Amino acid sequence: MQIKYGLISADSHVGLDRDAFTRRMSARTWGDRIPQVVEVEHDGQRLDRWSVYGQVMGGVEGGGVFNCPALMPGWPDENRQPQRWDEVPRRAYDPLERLEALDSDGVDGEVLFPNNPGGTFFRWEDSDFELDCVRAHNDAVAEWRQLSDRYVPLVILPFLSDPRVIVKEIERSVAAGHRGVNTLAGPSLMSKRLPHFSDAHWYPIWDVCEQLEVPVHVHAAAGMSAEVGVPRWNGYSQHQQHSAFTIPAGAWPTQIIPNIIFSGIADRFPGLKWVFAETGVGTLSYVLAACDHEWERRHLWTEGILTRPSDIVHRQMHVNFWYERAAIEQRHAIGIDNLMWESDFPHVASTYPRSWEFVERCVQGVPEPERKKLLYENAMRIYRL
Repeated sequence: MQIKYGLISADSHVGLDRDAFTRRMSARTWGDRIPQVVEVEHDGQRLDRWSVYGQVMGGVEGGGVFNCPALMPGWPDENRQPQRWDEVPRRAYDPLERLEALDSDGVDGEVLFPNNPGGTFFRWEDSDFELDCVRAHNDAVAEWRQLSDRYVPLVILPFLSDPRVIVKEIERSVAAGHRGVNTLAGPSLMSKRLPHFSDAHWYPIWDVCEQLEVPVHVHAAAGMSAEVGVPRWNGYSQHQQHSAFTIPAGAWPTQIIPNIIFSGIADRFPGLKWVFAETGVGTLSYVLAACDHEWERRHLWTEGILTRPSDIVHRQMHVNFWYERAAIEQRHAIGIDNLMWESDFPHVASTYPRSWEFVERCVQGVPEPERKKLLYENAMRIYRL
């Protein structure tokens, strides 16, 4: 990747065209279960929504057909999502036009996490269907990478499949250009068929990612919020509910990182990199101190946890920031090599189209060599760009 602006987003969201799945999946096998955009009626209005497995995704109230508020007219003063497909800006799903959006925001490249409807195909408890959807999604996003190396796609996984099948999908997708893997932190919460995150069932996935040098990503709650989050309050407006749900995402690393460390996963796979996206950096200082405290007090090196937790974090864990000045003030305690900037484009928390205003506010006074690491050099190293 050629660096022109000095800025890489380590967390953005890919958007696929409405025919991304219908072009790649067998109509004879899956029929109307294939992910596709359908027309629905609500309060006398005709709306478009994604349908998966013959079921409308996300309901008809409060959402839209494409999660791209940062690209809609009136943004950021207005926060709305398109209700019909013809309202969706082409910059949301056309990789060539999206490059223009990156240029207008002064961003060199972006790591691509899934957008709706990608990433949750396990919901229908049909492993064959999930596998076909995952393959179609990964193939579609690989085409973005083939079109421009400014895109850094992540593999989504067929969680319901045998681990050997998952490994093959990772190998296939990495060969096609993917630079990382996106996973669930609470697979057993998402399906009764799936074992706990720490179970040896998942070891082949961690092993192949370590061998291929592709980082594993945990995005926000990564499947945990539905079970362990604060219950939704009906008195919230749509925007209040989103804010109340999004901000606590900063606490998820305090649950997930200790699990990776004290289950022995980190020491078993010491070369495996982990990236925590859309959670901010603020809780990392607590995680470092608390994990070291527990390790020392419980003498956990006598139970197989041989490496001091803070050393594991510095060796293997990376976390993203986008508007937190406090994150930069903590950079040396957490590790200057462990932090990456993100824009969350084109979601509601995105810094687009004024990303550099947020960047300058965060890194003001930071020495130039450190600034380069935070804004793009760390991402280039982790994703081997």
